[in-house]
Amino acid sequence: MRLKHNIIIVAFISIAFAFTKQDKPALPEGFVYVKSVIPDLDVELRYYTSNNFVGDTIDGYASNKLILTKQAAQALKLVKEELEVQNICLKVYDGYRPQRAVNHFMSWATDLNDTINKQQFYPDVAKKDLFKEEYIATRSGHSRGSTLDLTLTDGKTGVPLDMGSPYDFFGEQSWVDYDNITEAQKANRQLLQTVMLKHNFRNYPKEWWHFTLRWEPFPDTYFDFVVE
Repeated sequence: MRLKHNIIIVAFISIAFAFTKQDKPALPEGFVYVKSVIPDLDVELRYYTSNNFVGDTIDGYASNKLILTKQAAQALKLVKEELEVQNICLKVYDGYRPQRAVNHFMSWATDLNDTINKQQFYPDVAKKDLFKEEYIATRSGHSRGSTLDLTLTDGKTGVPLDMGSPYDFFGEQSWVDYDNITEAQKANRQLLQTVMLKHNFRNYPKEWWHFTLRWEPFPDTYFDFVVE
């Protein structure tokens, strides 16, 4: 009787383990959950929330889990370790982005009547010009898995440093070389740019927060698996 009881327990454990394995989605070869590489990284995926220029959760974001290629995650770890010496931390707003999310942006951008978040995110740019000004694109480097959006935070308080414009602000104030900001804001931007470049992340001149790993492993592949 005891043997039968033990067999039943083992069976239940096996079933539970199988469900646990199924609950954790398998990533494509070469991708990792960044928390497995940097467990204490501060992650706030804005497209998993309504705090973004669309004003809603974006297609393809089913969880606040940062995903990157293995190479990008390992390089980001080096960035974090260097900054911690200065009591500075990282906060990541986006990493891998499914193509369906990009499609969501495209669909939103063509709906010229939906301007609910214009004042916060693009007050000086007409929505019809977001494509022309290259703030919205049909393809995104994020979908290749080695691009991320991030900022610096105070190591003691966790409060983001002042970069002179909010994240995802569409306008000249977000350009890396924008000059009409304070010296402290310029210094914060320069620190982020310098340490990211040192560890082989190149910037995007119109977005101080946007970086892509040099020699990325999937330079021509745009993925569409869900962030979950």
